[in-house]
Amino acid sequence: MKRSMLKNSYIILIIGSVVLQQAAAQMITGVWRGKINRQKVELKIIQKGDSLRGTSYYYQSPNNYRRYSIKGFFDEPNNLAIWWDDELLEEKSGRTGLGSPGKEALRSEADFNCPGEGIMKLEGEANLKEDENRPKGEVHLDKTNQPSFYDEWDFVIENFTAGANDPYIIDSVGLIARHPVPVKTEKPVVFKPPVVKEKANPPPVVAVQPKAPPVSIAAPLTIEQKFAQRQKIPVLEIPIVGDSIELNFYDNAEIDGDSITLFLNNRLIFKHIYLTDKPFTVKLPVSELLQSNELVMVAENLGSIPPNTSFMVAYIGEKRYEARLESNEGSSAMIRFVKESER
Repeated sequence: MKRSMLKNSYIILIIGSVVLQQAAAQMITGVWRGKINRQKVELKIIQKGDSLRGTSYYYQSPNNYRRYSIKGFFDEPNNLAIWWDDELLEEKSGRTGLGSPGKEALRSEADFNCPGEGIMKLEGEANLKEDENRPKGEVHLDKTNQPSFYDEWDFVIENFTAGANDPYIIDSVGLIARHPVPVKTEKPVVFKPPVVKEKANPPPVVAVQPKAPPVSIAAPLTIEQKFAQRQKIPVLEIPIVGDSIELNFYDNAEIDGDSITLFLNNRLIFKHIYLTDKPFTVKLPVSELLQSNELVMVAENLGSIPPNTSFMVAYIGEKRYEARLESNEGSSAMIRFVKESER
């Protein structure tokens, strides 16, 4: 009898897990790619209650695009998504002369449908944002797992079902994302002096300075290179006991857009952690740890108020440990965890 009950419970758990995975897979939150008004588009949608937000990229190539912030809402009874280009955040012109995508802000309305086998589509129509009576073409978007353009919303999308669907996190990332890059709308006026005819006298000899060699611009460092090159500064050593340890990371001061990556024993375990006044929680099983372990916090950026600072609270057994971690472009904070059997 007990064996039968355990078997039934196990089956229920499996079914519940599958249902949760399917529900997560069929969310409108995610990356969508296709065409709107015959323009190539990558759309990042994040759902918060009934509202939608994120970014839209109208592009010809990775070097020729316009990026807008978007706002909208989801009509769940009719499975209808409605969004519009809210604010132009970034404009990048290419060299190919293939045209300039995304010149006009659009309002789109599309059915959210899942024909099956993991396929999800948004299909509908787009109009001018400022004149909804002027149709501007059709909407054909497919959900994809890998973005072509990377921005602040990637963290929320990647971790949406693991806690990043918290409205406070979504609002915080939205504030970070809303810093538009200045857009050049007109060419600068260049003053040209009038042409003066030279006299018959021969022109003076002008010494020509040799051209300086071109300056090479180094590619930005990857997070792995930052980890390898920066000095690791020990902050605290903590004894570990029990079955697991729980680590909570907060922004140490004013929330200013700090983001970090965590390395454990030289291995990347979490990246794009945006620090707020709510904890980002990491749980580590003690059985998988070494006798001596190094957890390194690498600053991905310095926020608007350098340096990058975080406040860590560790719960190990019945004890609580606190540490203020500081990282910058030259150093990373390091916490050492040591099993008590070795101490």
